[in-house]
Formats: sequence, C-alpha cells, structure tokens
Amino acid sequence: MIGLMIQIFGTLKSRDTQKAIRFFKERRIPFQFIDLSLKAMSRGELESVARSVPLETLLDREGAEFARLGLAYLEFDAADTLLEHPLLFRMPVVRDKRRATAGPAFDQWSAWLKS
Repeated sequence: MIGLMIQIFGTLKSRDTQKAIRFFKERRIPFQFIDLSLKAMSRGELESVARSVPLETLLDREGAEFARLGLAYLEFDAADTLLEHPLLFRMPVVRDKRRATAGPAFDQWSAWLKS
C-alpha cells in the first residue's frame, strides 16, 4: 500500500464518487479529491488517464450533461469536449500514478491495494 497516490475525480453529487471516497476512507488510504464541478482536469491529467482508459469509456454518454449539450447527434473530439465540459466524465475517475479507472471499479482498486 505504500506508494499509492490516489486521486479521485468526480462530484459530491455523484453516488458512485461517494462510494469511491468511502472505499478508500474505510481502508485508510489517503487520497486527493478533485471536484469536477469546480475544477476541470488538465490536458496532462487527461492524457495520463487516457493511457489506461480509452476516451470513449471516459465519456458518459448516458448522463444528463451529455443530453443537455445535445452531443448525441454531433461529431466532436472526445478529448477537447471532456476538457471543456468536465461533467461529461464517467464518474468517478480514479487514478494512481499511471493506472486509472472510470466508473465504479472496486475489484481493480482492491487489486491496486494488494500490489
């Protein structure tokens, strides 16, 4: 567990983000929470996450923000759109150095803790 540098990107309104926060708190794993409703992910952070999680997986096509922006019928660049509209991320995005997940991924997080 030594050496974990967990970052959780999401919003406090997201139930899945709340579950991720609880998961790491219960295991006494320190983490940094970044509220996407207040601060967008930087291009470097997005590129780092995209090495582990494809951009299409990061994009929440079922969410209210996707519908609100009317993206279902438009062509757009996923990376630029995610940077411009951070509420489009599938939450939570959890990152540990070069590993990342999008959405609830309890099994993967548990594996990180064991390695």
